[in-house]
Amino acid sequence: MKPLQTSAAIQYKNGSAVRPMIVAPISLFFIWGGLTSLNDVLIPKLKGLFSLTYTEALLTQFAFFLAYFLVSLPAGSLIARVGYLKGIVIGLGTMALGCLAFIPAASSGVYATFLLALFVLASGITILQVAANPLIANMGSRATASSRLTLAQAFNSLGTTVFPPIGGAIILGSLANIDPVSLPENQRTALLAKEAAVIGDAYLGIAAVLALIAGFFWLQRNQMPRTSEPQISYGGSFALLREQRLGGGVAAIFLYVGAEVSIGSMLINYLVQPNILGVTERAASAFIAFYWGGAMAGRFIGSIILRFVSPGLVLAAFAFGAAALATISGLSSGPFAAYALLAVGLMNSIMFPTIFSLGVDGLGERTPQGSGLLCMGIVGGALIPLLFGTVADASGLATALFVPVCCYLAIAFYGWVSRRAAG
Repeated sequence: MKPLQTSAAIQYKNGSAVRPMIVAPISLFFIWGGLTSLNDVLIPKLKGLFSLTYTEALLTQFAFFLAYFLVSLPAGSLIARVGYLKGIVIGLGTMALGCLAFIPAASSGVYATFLLALFVLASGITILQVAANPLIANMGSRATASSRLTLAQAFNSLGTTVFPPIGGAIILGSLANIDPVSLPENQRTALLAKEAAVIGDAYLGIAAVLALIAGFFWLQRNQMPRTSEPQISYGGSFALLREQRLGGGVAAIFLYVGAEVSIGSMLINYLVQPNILGVTERAASAFIAFYWGGAMAGRFIGSIILRFVSPGLVLAAFAFGAAALATISGLSSGPFAAYALLAVGLMNSIMFPTIFSLGVDGLGERTPQGSGLLCMGIVGGALIPLLFGTVADASGLATALFVPVCCYLAIAFYGWVSRRAAG
């Protein structure tokens, strides 16, 4: 099959422009994956500092993933106007501002200010995703789009594997050994200020790195000519949902991100339970690397499998496997339950890139709008974890695992009905 002949197809002005193609999957996917997974470390930190319930703690994910719902379509219009590389620079700059917002949040000692900082950070990541995902997907033939995007997403998983153990060592600090509720009010206030400052310092360093990467892409901004994309109204963008594969893809992204975030967000709290591993929060944070590391390994392997097997069929098999593993974990205990849940990361591996490439397949010049709609589906990471947290507060974390189980079964159905190539 010949390369895509659409306005979204990638054409460079000269050979030097191949550098963004190399740096994009390594730096962009790595950075936004790492920052997203860092929420899994931030949640137990904030839960302990502010004495939150599971539902209240998961408001961090609500604030983070709400940005995808509110920013995705405007981001699609922005990318259509300014082009992929300038859009990437804007996304990185917004992410840096979000990281810097953690400094006044830490100084205020108010939980809501952390939620605002997370929203700004996620807004930048949303712009980045709307630009980078179709950039990679349309960098070759339609036949290998799923494989190509899965390989790029493997670097995203590398970030999600590396960040949590490092973040756990820096951000969690000594909090795992101290119960703030047991301290007198003046000591608790001092502890809150000290531990919140650690968060601010960590995100300040990340902001500096983001600024450097943004500078690189700004220097490359003219190497990829801006294509002329049709300016579609928001109503016109939503009309694209009538495309069966795109509409199903938005729903599948919603369910997938919701399931993945629900498990990842509560993984530390799940592992520290006496009937699972009974370890400290800091020790449990190291196990998150196995969850996201499985996703990384699966994406490298999946990028090869997807060249020979129908993407829809692979998606159905992996989603069913994730449902089975989460069910096994919820019905068991001890290390077996722990490792069964960690293995869900391997099953998650190919889901997002495969759903994304299936969703935009055949959209042609409407790809930026389709990308925006698919990224809107990521709002599932805001809503489904709240349902997960509500069930966990009422019946425990093991019972709550059946929320993502239902999500994975629905994704398996989408993969099965999408196993044939789009017409």
